[in-house]
Amino acid sequence: MPIITISRGSYHHAKSVAEKLAARLGYPCLSRDELIDSLEEFHLPEIKLVRGLKDSFSILDRFSHGKQRFVTAITSSVLQHFLPGNVVFHGLAGHYFVRDVSHVLKVRIIADIDNRVADEMHRSNISEEQAYFLLKNDDEERRKWGMFLHGVDIVDPQHYNLIVNIGEISEEEAVELIATTAGFERFQETEQSQKTLGDMALSALIRTRLLDYPNVSVSVQDSNALISLKAPESQQGIIRERIVQMLDGISTMKECTFRFDPYF
Repeated sequence: MPIITISRGSYHHAKSVAEKLAARLGYPCLSRDELIDSLEEFHLPEIKLVRGLKDSFSILDRFSHGKQRFVTAITSSVLQHFLPGNVVFHGLAGHYFVRDVSHVLKVRIIADIDNRVADEMHRSNISEEQAYFLLKNDDEERRKWGMFLHGVDIVDPQHYNLIVNIGEISEEEAVELIATTAGFERFQETEQSQKTLGDMALSALIRTRLLDYPNVSVSVQDSNALISLKAPESQQGIIRERIVQMLDGISTMKECTFRFDPYF
């Protein structure tokens, strides 16, 4: 069975469908917010992506290379959790972390705006106008976050295998639809797709070890890593030795080679 990512066009419906689907399949259910909480450096409740994505951007700006470091860390965390397979992940643009992996079923959950407004009015005890404004603002901020994180428009349907409109069908029917689709042959793990995911996860893990080198480039093929960066010739030996020490203990890496470009 594949990795199943659920993009939350409707936050509460998508969360509920993801949890019910995970229970139906016997899979762990992960949310992007939970993964953010697990990142030691970014263990900040303020950046949970339920409300106020603009605040997340401003918080990340307080760190040196904050946005880049955050993207590196969350990417590595997501991929490490995906490696065993058989997982349901719900959160903003989760499927873009594994866009090149074939055994991923990419789902987007949407709902009619009128139904979403009614649900929000009941849930938050607010007026129709307030609920509509809140939801439209959330939608726009999530769209901006997708552009920041991956450079893509999260509402573009071409990025998904399946789009489910809650309201046209129930959450329970959506669960059965997704579970059935997940059983299709094209979404099953292969040796090649697992190798691709493993190389991606290793590359991301290496980058988290090298956060102090924000301009480093990492590529991995068949578990062999190539580290590329600029450095003065007189410093290349020292940098190489330091990086080797920083990468010590990564059991999934076979070999590590370096390519230094001139630094002027």
